[in-house]
Amino acid sequence: MTDETQRDAPHGPDSADLSALVIVLLKGVLYRDGDAGLWNGLLNLQARVRDYVLVLGLELVLDEAEGYAFLRSRSMTEDDDAAKLPRLVARRPLSFPVSLLLALLRKKMAEFDASGGDSRLILERDAIVDLIRLFLPESSNEVRLIDQVDTHINKVVELGFLRKLKVGPPAFEVRRILKAFVDAQWLAEFDTRLAAYQSTLNGVTTHE
Repeated sequence: MTDETQRDAPHGPDSADLSALVIVLLKGVLYRDGDAGLWNGLLNLQARVRDYVLVLGLELVLDEAEGYAFLRSRSMTEDDDAAKLPRLVARRPLSFPVSLLLALLRKKMAEFDASGGDSRLILERDAIVDLIRLFLPESSNEVRLIDQVDTHINKVVELGFLRKLKVGPPAFEVRRILKAFVDAQWLAEFDTRLAAYQSTLNGVTTHE
């Protein structure tokens, strides 16, 4: 191998670590408490990860304080060459009840953080049901209502904003990555948005 080839060859360990990090991030969210080794590797190689995913039209969102990282499509202008790239991170349209549940969970997290308690917000299934049921169309069938809420909860789990606990009664941890998707400005307008939600629900009930 020539000196020039040696200079151009990727460094083995770093190259392998970089590939592993990008693959994990392309699959979903990386949490500090999920894999400390990968997390530390990301902190060390974050500049290279950013450069790597930029080529794919993505950007790295890394929150060291909250302990999560993920990739999202980069904001692009119309004259940006990268705008012609197909999306690697798909946008997921959410149903009205799921959007409402995310908003309610985000508000609950803000209240929880303001109380200065533990860093993990844990909610039992029944508490989540009570949280959203006030904003859903009235139903005389309690079992059906709870089944519907369970469906919405499972969707939020699938999206990665809730994690079901394995021990004890049905309960979930509200993942702090929710703060990255429902920001402070949105939360400040929560009451106005909630009023709009209520009007929508009243309209649905009236038409029924």
